[in-house]
Amino acid sequence: MRLFRLLLLLLFIPLSACAINARGDLMTSSITLPYTLDSGDIVRVTVYGETELSRSYRVDDAGKISMPLIGAVAVRGKTTQAAAGAVSAALAAGFIRDPSVAVEIDTYRPFFIQGEVKTAGQFPYSYGMTVRAAISVAGGYTDSASRGLVTVYRRQGDEMMKGMLAPDAVILPGDAIVVGKGVL
Repeated sequence: MRLFRLLLLLLFIPLSACAINARGDLMTSSITLPYTLDSGDIVRVTVYGETELSRSYRVDDAGKISMPLIGAVAVRGKTTQAAAGAVSAALAAGFIRDPSVAVEIDTYRPFFIQGEVKTAGQFPYSYGMTVRAAISVAGGYTDSASRGLVTVYRRQGDEMMKGMLAPDAVILPGDAIVVGKGVL
């Protein structure tokens, strides 16, 4: 009987470590991936030699930017380099011979924070922002807030992922942060 309990214990220790690592990888995996565009981002498009086309465009709810001559160009889920290629291809299809296009982030989409913070809502994102900085932007913790891990909802492709982040972890544009209640 003792041997059986020991074997069960030895079996569950490695499995529990896998479960912890899987959840951690969920939230850190997209930090190392290249940034992809989504609704709410504002991009600066530069078409060399075409000043009337070179300006900032907002990515709309459909994940597209609307430009003169070519209309709507799908950029959701694309890197800035891939978005430049899509704009270039659209311009080359009858409007500009051999266009040279650059796309860069002008303004990141906002992040959202709710729960036990003084001012919940939508806030502008700054590159490299941490959970702690996001909470500070929202006015800080309430008296009943948990000051440990927070729940973060993050879109990865077509899925909404849920994970836990520590106060010094980096958040991404579009993240929804929920600060829970602490134990009193």
